[in-house]
Amino acid sequence: MQLPFPLAPEPDDMSRENGRLLFARGSDFLKGVVAMSGLPPADRIEVCFAGRSNVGKSSLINALTGRKGLARASNTPGRTQEINFFTTDESHYLVDLPGYGFANAPLPVVEKWQRLLKQYLSGRQSLRRAFVLIDSRHGVKKVDEEILSLLDSSAVTFQCVMTKADKIKDHQMDKVLGQVRGALSKHPAAFPEIIVTSSEKCVGIDTLRSTIAHIQ
Repeated sequence: MQLPFPLAPEPDDMSRENGRLLFARGSDFLKGVVAMSGLPPADRIEVCFAGRSNVGKSSLINALTGRKGLARASNTPGRTQEINFFTTDESHYLVDLPGYGFANAPLPVVEKWQRLLKQYLSGRQSLRRAFVLIDSRHGVKKVDEEILSLLDSSAVTFQCVMTKADKIKDHQMDKVLGQVRGALSKHPAAFPEIIVTSSEKCVGIDTLRSTIAHIQ
């Protein structure tokens, strides 16, 4: 019997090559956006990355693009309040959403960012998928549930990407995956496959690249 939300399979040779080629053509920072009026034209396929502070989002984007310093993590969690756009080839935007989990951010800053996030998710026609990053050591936390519910209400398909898989043992990962599957089952917008990654060990990077390359 197949588990709900199975792990995404390893890409075949053609899919792997398509993913490699997409990112081999180069990725660059385009702009940071603090208001809907600043969004670039919705003229290409767009995927976004969401995750709580310190989940490893910048490291994952850097591993995907093969550019170490392309995405930069804030030294203070919850302080980076821009939506950052990166171009990949001439066909895709990679969008880095600010890390959520705002213990160190003033309430007005949180409210402003939450408004912008809701506007972006509900009003961006070119947005094809959100990748929600979950730390393999912790599973889905209450703060993650808020973004998952927001993606449901915005009718944005999201896919769970487990990060830092090299930091825990296999039997621990099995337990965390069980918790994550249970959490995802409550969300109608959840894409029915999980991608397990480690930016440090390059685990799952080819799978994520090929997944992005095949989103239409």
